[in-house]
Amino acid sequence: MLEIKNISKTFNPGTVNEKRALKNVNLTLEDGDFVTVIGGNGAGKSTMLNAIAGVWPVDQGQILIDGQDVTKLPEYRRAAFLGRVFQDPMNGTAATMGIEENLALALRRGQSRTLRAGIKNNEREAYRRLLATLGLGLEDRLTSKVGLLSGGQRQALTLLMATLKKPKLLLLDEHTAALDPKTAAKVLETTDRIVNRDRLTTLMITHNMKDAIVHGNRLIMMMDGNIILDIRGEEKKSLTVEDLLHKFEEVSGEEFASDKAILG
Repeated sequence: MLEIKNISKTFNPGTVNEKRALKNVNLTLEDGDFVTVIGGNGAGKSTMLNAIAGVWPVDQGQILIDGQDVTKLPEYRRAAFLGRVFQDPMNGTAATMGIEENLALALRRGQSRTLRAGIKNNEREAYRRLLATLGLGLEDRLTSKVGLLSGGQRQALTLLMATLKKPKLLLLDEHTAALDPKTAAKVLETTDRIVNRDRLTTLMITHNMKDAIVHGNRLIMMMDGNIILDIRGEEKKSLTVEDLLHKFEEVSGEEFASDKAILG
């Protein structure tokens, strides 16, 4: 469902601020894979995700989604293939619009706009049933402005919007990092349920080693713009934080530096 072939990205080339963020990265996700991505600051996690989404062009290599080469497609053209939830709950929704209006926009993504009535009653009922699955009471607040929601409510809504049309690939960019632990756990529970129900191919960046181990069927670790570990199957199921730290030290020759990732 996703193929990344030898992609590289350098920011500010030829200057004192030159940074090689990605170095000949290769990665393949099969249909239905749920891959968690862990790594320290500057490892290349978000750069890789943004390269897939088309936020910026790569210097070399290819990116294919469901067999289609999207390497040269701009970000808005790739939106037809992708669902995305950002780290900041303020992104991904229109704050001044109602909950049902945001869902309607997500449902109509990629379609031509017309002057037909905005939201029909049967569509509204479908939104109500969908929101009820979150267990947050949002099904009774369809017309509430999204800007009035809490960070966790907004992030859960964004997750629904990103998966409403069953994207080819779901990108989760540290989507619980800005939430308190209890709310983050609720959003991750919702994420698991939606991903497993619809068998969505998913790439989830996380700053938390425990979350990276518990969620998904595969874990990759990045360092200095490279993928240095790729753990899956039975090995991942029995993995502990201590095991992961030991593997990192074996491969990299140094200790993992992020206490937040280890203790989170």
